[in-house]
Parts: sequence; C-alpha cells; structure tokens
Amino acid sequence: MAGKGTPATAALTRAKIAHTLHSYEHGSDAAYGPEAAEVLGLDPAHVFKTLVAEVDGTLTVGVVPVSAMLDLKALAAAVGGKRAKMADVAAAERATGYVAGGISPLGQKKRLRTVIDASAETLPSMYCSAGRRGLEVELAPADLAALTGARFARIATE
Repeated sequence: MAGKGTPATAALTRAKIAHTLHSYEHGSDAAYGPEAAEVLGLDPAHVFKTLVAEVDGTLTVGVVPVSAMLDLKALAAAVGGKRAKMADVAAAERATGYVAGGISPLGQKKRLRTVIDASAETLPSMYCSAGRRGLEVELAPADLAALTGARFARIATE
C-alpha cells in the first residue's frame, strides 16, 4: 500500500477482512467516482460513491453506484424515515472524519447508519472510497455490510 493508511484501511485490517487497495492520481476538476471507474478501468456499476444525507434530522449514509444518483425518498424509506435531504458538506465531513470526495463508509469517526444499494448484493466484489481522494478499496459487498452494520435496499436511481 502506497502512502499512509486511513481509518477505513485500519478498520479492514483490524477486522481481518480481505480487501485490495487501488490508488490513482485524482485530477483537479473530475467527479471522484466516475473518475475512479475510468482511470482504474472498472465497470461504473461496480464502483460506489458514499453520500451522506439527513433523514428526519439524522445523518445517514447511502452507498450507490457512481453511474446512478441517490434516491432520497428510497433512502428515507429504507431506514424507516419520512424525509431526506443531502447533508451539509461540513456536517458530513465532521461526522465521518473524511473530506468530501474521500468519504468512506468504513472507519467513520461517528458510525452512521448505512444503506448500500441492492445492486451491490450480487456482485462478487465492489469498490468504494478507502478514505482518501484517489484511493479505492475492493471488497465483498457482504463484508462492507457486516463491517458498517449496513442493510441492502434499492436506493439508487438512474
């Protein structure tokens, strides 16, 4: 692994979860998720972005393919809430301990309830941020769910 680890990689190592790190040089104005898929030569349906929303006032993480958008109504329904909106970036960064564009569902400062889009459930492996811009982690969807306490639900929309 090049560079120093992140709380996400530390959490994976502590839990003895099999994973592979993939790093790339992040361009200054590119969208993080699609850029990761393109630069690493991956199917965008297997690369997931970590989005922080507020459901009825509680920060909640939605993990969806980079080729899709987060369906806020579906996210709210998945956690038994009524209304959802995207969280303030500063609040998301404070709660997770990561900077926008590098927010990982793993190793967050404050463990937020997490929902992973159901499209990940049948994949042999998925990719998500490893906690730093330009660093992706590949792991089994079930392992990500187990480590984050996440549930799977249809929360992505094209």
